[in-house]
Amino acid sequence: MPNADRLQKVLAAAGVGSRRASEELIAAGRVTVDGRVATLGDKVDPTTAEIHVDGERIVVDANLVYLAMNKPRGVVATMADERGREAIADFLKNIPERIFHVGRLDADSEGLLLLTNDGGLAHKLMHPSYGVSKTYLVEVPGPMRRGVGRQLAAGIELEDGPARVDDFRLVDSMPGRVLVELVLHEGRKHIVRRLMDEVGYPVTRLVRTAIGPVKLGDLRPGRHRRLNQTEVAALFKAVGD
Repeated sequence: MPNADRLQKVLAAAGVGSRRASEELIAAGRVTVDGRVATLGDKVDPTTAEIHVDGERIVVDANLVYLAMNKPRGVVATMADERGREAIADFLKNIPERIFHVGRLDADSEGLLLLTNDGGLAHKLMHPSYGVSKTYLVEVPGPMRRGVGRQLAAGIELEDGPARVDDFRLVDSMPGRVLVELVLHEGRKHIVRRLMDEVGYPVTRLVRTAIGPVKLGDLRPGRHRRLNQTEVAALFKAVGD
């Protein structure tokens, strides 16, 4: 392996701990490489090795990038727009790697977008069979009648097949408008807006606040941040890696 390096050095470079602490993890049998328990003296290629510590995936390839971005309303979720509209690439000019966004978020919606150059993880996060949940904060005209949440959880027949929410919660009620939280695991185009239209509550504002274990938090519109090792490990866990 031309790019191979000692496992404890690779773990230390990935931020798992010092080389000494990484050696102790290996000696304790808490590290696996490509499905087998690692031993002291093992060498690995960080660009290809699949490493777990205590069952959690550790990304050791320094070329891989994982970002969270708060997409502002009106910005197109694409790296370049042929019509010249403001696109997410306009906010990522300090990122040298070629990255792409995971899934969609339409121009009128805002909130959390994940961006990466890890094609394998991106595919699994987007594929409906992996069932990664997405959480949305939705503002609609109020007041809201009783039973809407049960109706959405039971399932709504749309023109391209049935859809349902995994969870529904009334967050706040104000004169003339209501704030609700929806959790669902599919990503069909405009799915949240279409569901709310069907039950009689057209969306006036939509913010995605979480994708699986990664939360938007207090990230300001237009800003991005690198995911920490714990968040990346949680994403791999969400897709079964």
